[in-house]
Amino acid sequence: MLTDHDIYLFREGTHAELHRHLGCQLDPGGEGGRFAVWAPNARAVSVVGDWNGWDAGADPLSPRADSSGIWEGEVAAVRRGQAYKYRIVSHAGGHVGEKADPFAFAAECPPATASRAWTLEHDWGDAEWMASRGARNALEAPVAIYEMHLGSWRRRDGAFLGYRELAHQLADYLLETGFTHVEILPVTEHPFYGSWGYQTTGYFAPTARYGTPQDFMYFVDHLHRRGIGVILDWVPSHFPTDAHGLAFFDGTHLYEHADPRQGFHPEWSSSIFNYGRNEVRAFLVSSALFWLEHYHLDGLRVDAVASMLYLDYARKEGEWIPNAHGGRENLAAIEFLRTLNTATYRAFPDTMTIAEESTAWPMVSRPVWLGGLGFGLKWNMGWMHDTLAYLREDPVHRKFHHGRLTFSLVYAFHENFVLPLSHDEVVHGKGSLVGKMPGDAWRQFAGLRALYGYQWAHPGKKLLFMGGEFGQRAEWAHEGELEWWVTGLAEHAGVRRWVADLNRLYRAEPALHEVDFSHEGFQWIDANDAENSVVSFLRRPRGGGREVVAVCNFTPVPRQNYVLGVPRDGFWEELLNSDAPDYGGAGWGNLGGVEAAPVGAHGQPCSITVTLPPLATVFFRSRDG
Repeated sequence: MLTDHDIYLFREGTHAELHRHLGCQLDPGGEGGRFAVWAPNARAVSVVGDWNGWDAGADPLSPRADSSGIWEGEVAAVRRGQAYKYRIVSHAGGHVGEKADPFAFAAECPPATASRAWTLEHDWGDAEWMASRGARNALEAPVAIYEMHLGSWRRRDGAFLGYRELAHQLADYLLETGFTHVEILPVTEHPFYGSWGYQTTGYFAPTARYGTPQDFMYFVDHLHRRGIGVILDWVPSHFPTDAHGLAFFDGTHLYEHADPRQGFHPEWSSSIFNYGRNEVRAFLVSSALFWLEHYHLDGLRVDAVASMLYLDYARKEGEWIPNAHGGRENLAAIEFLRTLNTATYRAFPDTMTIAEESTAWPMVSRPVWLGGLGFGLKWNMGWMHDTLAYLREDPVHRKFHHGRLTFSLVYAFHENFVLPLSHDEVVHGKGSLVGKMPGDAWRQFAGLRALYGYQWAHPGKKLLFMGGEFGQRAEWAHEGELEWWVTGLAEHAGVRRWVADLNRLYRAEPALHEVDFSHEGFQWIDANDAENSVVSFLRRPRGGGREVVAVCNFTPVPRQNYVLGVPRDGFWEELLNSDAPDYGGAGWGNLGGVEAAPVGAHGQPCSITVTLPPLATVFFRSRDG
């Protein structure tokens, strides 16, 4: 039941628990319930559904007397699982629409479009994870994210796997490959499967394609029990214009701007939320916190933040409206994002919010009280673009593009970065990651292994899209499944072993994850060896522990007697070498390690002389530190 205080917070835009009051709230036992929907410009609203034969006159709702625009009423005949919609007659020209419930906990399986009356009980068994996840999700923790699309990871005879079956297969696989978290492309209900979930209609409902809400709870619960975090890709930037969705909800532009220069997204042909409307902000914040509370999710990756921040995003001159100061910044969206992150970290301080923000907007992952947007982490799109552009060059030309490889360290500590090799890099004609590498098959796979070694050594948390971990050659396609058959081929199996060993080293070595967001955790050994296309650097843990040396050779030429300055004498163990035969390499290496000499180099008091394998990344660690 909505109280006066609820209405006050709703109108103020700060209510973060609207899902407890709006939508279909079934009585205990799932028989009978109360409906409430925001439709301030409606002349009449009724609930039509399975129990009343979709009769518009059977279950009318009444407007509240407080002018909140909320219509509500009791419906004794509704039962758990039944389909329903709101029939809304607008004051605006008598427009009539049948709308899915914006706050529905479940939906019919597409292409059907109705909501379902549902309850959210589940006997959770992840108490151990929930008690410890603050440390697992912390900025100093090892975070290696496996990004995936549930519908095209694996299939059975061409059909989707359900949430429950996926949970078991995925947990086994992630434990085998060593990832700490999985990030799933949006499972918020969406009418068009080919949108991968990025055109959301159900902001409180997991898609019915893979099962019920309880099935998705089981998915998260099982992964937690196996020690794996779950991050949801969440889309507050735009929504589709499908007739049953949020667009033109009560016969007016309620959730979106009326002016297409503000309310229509030209790139995605979708509607843009009106972040200046308080009730819309409350709807979105409630959605975010709902997933963290009811599904125990460990974080939200917020999609397309740049499109929210800039009024002229994807628009030509004259196609956008400046803000009150004449600028291009979306002041209402900025305020919304700050509200979102403040509310999230206040309610769930042991989770994370991650911004996909593709520009140089300042302080994305800095606290709101410092003037930042308040995200915990930000995708480092610059690192991704520069690194892939560098690796597309033929190795003979890479020395002329060396700055692309090193530039990311100029700004690496301006934000709390995630290094993403995401789904966006293997779709729409971009090919696969291994296919971006020049040369024959050996050079391509060696280059891919070197890339992953560089990514795992570089400051920042890690993200890799499914299929990349075994070097899938085909571009990702959402219809079908990954090319699992290639994992039986030596070069693909070698890449998967390399990724698994990288993850194990990353988790085991504090130097590789404890200080990702400060200069204290990184020091160049040599950033300027463009002639040999080699970079080398130190990673340092907190408190003066053992450093790890990472050195990357991006040419197919082995470098023997290569000198690296190191901070101490003694034996330096070769921890990992991407050219090892187990990974599909040629076997160049250092026979387990090398002894440091008391001869200074690169500003360090000692040095090691090593063999750098071709197209490879090698890690060393002092045995005596």
